[in-house]
Amino acid sequence: MSAFRDHFSARSEEYAAYRPVYPVALVDFLASVSPDANLALDCGCGTGQLSVLLAARFREVVATDASAAQIKNAKVCSGVTYRVAAAEESGLPEGVVDLVTVAQAAHWFDLPAFYAEVLRVARPGAIIALVTYGHLHTESGCDRIIRKFYRDTLGPYWPPERRHVEDGYRSLPFPFSKIEPPRLTIEASWNLFELVGYLDTWSAVRALEKQAGPAPLESLRRELTEVWGDAGARHRVQWPLALRVGRIDKAA
Repeated sequence: MSAFRDHFSARSEEYAAYRPVYPVALVDFLASVSPDANLALDCGCGTGQLSVLLAARFREVVATDASAAQIKNAKVCSGVTYRVAAAEESGLPEGVVDLVTVAQAAHWFDLPAFYAEVLRVARPGAIIALVTYGHLHTESGCDRIIRKFYRDTLGPYWPPERRHVEDGYRSLPFPFSKIEPPRLTIEASWNLFELVGYLDTWSAVRALEKQAGPAPLESLRRELTEVWGDAGARHRVQWPLALRVGRIDKAA
């Protein structure tokens, strides 16, 4: 297994506060195609954004992340058991999982080792879902500024794995019987403080800060304020979801 590359522990509290919440329709769909609702395994769970939603539809959710800081700041929820563990080594028994989810994290995994673990823990007919989201859209007119910051300012600082997020995980190997998912979107109503808090959780911002300090993000904040107006005003923010969903065939 490749070494764990930790891009998020240093800002795990901000990650918990500012990462958007997945739509309930996502877990409703995943529950509808899963063979049962006994156990879901949420790998690379971060601070539990998806884990807590799964708990409403599955009797038990085991949520794992290799970062102890992320687990420490995870959202406490009845039915969710958090573990510090690599996705490739869940610690679960064989053949017990109805659903395996990975939200905004599959591009960091050693996928061959992870898929071997998925095959080991999955029960017959279990489901796997890789979930990601890329560029956001706002009704405030800030999209152009954010995309320029993403592309031009942060471009050299994004880890190479980011390309998989940009293409909606289509370039990742996915050796499972594919299930066509519905079109889903994350939606939030945010003020400017929340938007900038989210942008500040990007891994490339951390890399840029090491070279240039806080000045680039402060410059972005000023540009956004000119367009956003009252920093306390709320605008709709959207992230289209990209899903790769499949049924796990142990004979594959």
